[in-house]
Amino acid sequence: MSRKLVIVESPGKVKSIAGYLGPDYVVEASVGHIRDIPTPSEMPADIKKGPFGRFGVDIEGGFEPYYVVDADKKKKVAELKRLLKDADELYLATDEDREGEAIAWHLHEALQPKVPVKRMVFHEITKEAIQRALHATRDIDTDLVDAQETRRILDRLYGYEISPVLWRKVKPKLSAGRVQSVATR
Repeated sequence: MSRKLVIVESPGKVKSIAGYLGPDYVVEASVGHIRDIPTPSEMPADIKKGPFGRFGVDIEGGFEPYYVVDADKKKKVAELKRLLKDADELYLATDEDREGEAIAWHLHEALQPKVPVKRMVFHEITKEAIQRALHATRDIDTDLVDAQETRRILDRLYGYEISPVLWRKVKPKLSAGRVQSVATR
């Protein structure tokens, strides 16, 4: 019997989707993002000394980010890897937006599946929509992943450089982001 693992973002979707897919599918939630660029305090010392520096981004090497599995997601990733061992296909069914596409990509990177991977998207949780999505799978949209990654890197670089200036010059604990800072000009 073939088993397929379907990973969604939200635990609230698991039961309904599993019911629509049937017994050959195991549906589990990632509970959102599983990896991120670590904060300076989370950065391994050997990595911090290298090109990723205190930002977790290799500024000299094409702005390549350094990702780690979030501490609170290590058990979830281990559980997903365990479920994947018994699967012969993986469906990444995260939201169809920048963040959802990035979550799918990070899941793929962290899980390193040895089985075929399909990207499954739907806009409503009905039996018809889930069945349509199952038969209209695609690859991960790397353009959307790149867009999310660029936004995340900019948030990191901008916030880590501008926020300390605000703390000294304006108000302690005030933070700067790429959106708020432009809006307050």
